[in-house]
Amino acid sequence: MKRIFTATALGLSLLVASGGAVVAQTDFDDAAAMKRALDAVSILDLATAARELGPLALRGDRVAQNLLGEFYQMGQGVNQDNAEAVKWYRRSAEQGYAGAQFNLGLMYDKGSGVVQDYSQAVKWYRLAAEQGNARAQINLGIMYGDGKGVTQDYTEAVRLYRLAADQGDAKAQYNLALMYDEGQGVTKDYAEAARWYRLAAEQGDAAAQYNLALMYYRGQGVTQDYTEAVRLYRSAAAQGDAKAQYNLALMYDEGQGVTQDYKEAVRLYRSAAAQGNVKAQHNLGVMYRLGQGVIQDNIHAHMWSNIAASGGYADAVKNRDIVAGKMTSNDVSTAQALARECVAKNYKGC
Repeated sequence: MKRIFTATALGLSLLVASGGAVVAQTDFDDAAAMKRALDAVSILDLATAARELGPLALRGDRVAQNLLGEFYQMGQGVNQDNAEAVKWYRRSAEQGYAGAQFNLGLMYDKGSGVVQDYSQAVKWYRLAAEQGNARAQINLGIMYGDGKGVTQDYTEAVRLYRLAADQGDAKAQYNLALMYDEGQGVTKDYAEAARWYRLAAEQGDAAAQYNLALMYYRGQGVTQDYTEAVRLYRSAAAQGDAKAQYNLALMYDEGQGVTQDYKEAVRLYRSAAAQGNVKAQHNLGVMYRLGQGVIQDNIHAHMWSNIAASGGYADAVKNRDIVAGKMTSNDVSTAQALARECVAKNYKGC
């Protein structure tokens, strides 16, 4: 399972929400100018906000420098320019501003506006993490977990995830749960994994909802409970998680934790299949072959099985061949053409 990486917290919602805190904590030279900039952001007048931030940034205001860097990175109120964003992040970061240190670390991590350099990313993440920046703690933890820019050290990754998790960060809680789930840097402990997954899941983290659902399904760290697994899969599926959609479809298909409902299973298989989930594509082909939840249709059964088989799912080959034995050569040709068309449309509207 994959650790969740934290990207820069850009966007108008962040700037508007943090407006009051920014004004209260910074030593900017011109409070009125900063207020005008934040007021402009609140009404989405980003060009005005950028103009107000510019002079403050030039006079050395570290908060204005970081915000201006975010504007350049996102192309909000100014022309998008990662190199210019890096320039302003660096000026702010060198003054010790944790948000800018994190942002600069991320630019080095991703190679945006600078040559990718994991060692530099680690340097800046560490400076921000030492100030308690949860996003930096998470990303530095990932660097230790992956051995990028540092010697791989799962124990240090756990320590950093815990620091951010204790601040209530859902991504950190998920990553820490994953370490307990897999026994990396800590003794494997399903109960502790479930505890951290739950904290993240309660904040709406889809990956945590999915993994906690798996634990309820398997009875790992919790008492086995198919109904609770269904509830959690449903929450993650509603956020577009393809694996959750597939697993929830299976629950409806087999009547586990819910009343068996082939139509709902087909709907969910289709949603996951449209995201490229080969297991869902295969199962959708089976549903068409058997006429469960849909009108029996060998052409679409062959189409979906063929798509899944092309994606490397071996079981789909068997279903495709079973269906092909009941089809005319013209029907097979039609199904193959539909499969090519569906792939070309990236599985949408098939």
